Amino acid sequence: MAVQSGIYRGVSAADRVAQRRDRLLSAALTVWADPLTRTTMTAVCAEAGLSERYFYESFTGLEALLEAVMETIAAEIEETSRRAAETAGEDPMVRVRAAVRAFLDLLLDDPRKGRVAIVESVAVPALRRRRAELLRHLARRSALESRELFGASGRSATEDEIGGLLFMGGMAELITAWLDGTLEASTEEIVEAASRALLGLYR
Repeated sequence: MAVQSGIYRGVSAADRVAQRRDRLLSAALTVWADPLTRTTMTAVCAEAGLSERYFYESFTGLEALLEAVMETIAAEIEETSRRAAETAGEDPMVRVRAAVRAFLDLLLDDPRKGRVAIVESVAVPALRRRRAELLRHLARRSALESRELFGASGRSATEDEIGGLLFMGGMAELITAWLDGTLEASTEEIVEAASRALLGLYR
């Protein structure tokens, strides 16, 4: 029978687990990004339409789920920005602008991602260290990609990393102010400011 073989309605047991995991990740993003909702396992499961026993199928606890949400967003930011730069041509300034715009477009398309990754994650003590690690990773990627674009120009790897941290830290603060409404600026103004900042650090 189909159920005995692990197949139900054409979907394998492993695929069903993966689908439930994706539903929990999506639900956690929605709940966590809502300032009026307390982020709990119960709230996430209710949003996902799943019982708590399915929660433990994929995650050891709420912190593990939230960390997975952060890592998913960070990976998407990295991949989206990299792909945009690669398809933008050879001009370094055009590539930088394309990467920054792709990052901002990602946040505009789904504001929950920016709020969770940059704003809400700071309020969870257990996740602050992981958030810092992810920012450092993105800073290193920024430094490596900038070296590929502009060359080393006599800078050391440490100087490149310092530049990356300055850029990513500044971007985090800039996006925080932009998302919470304390900074009124257009997308184009953010793109131009961020692009000039990156060029100033590495050229």
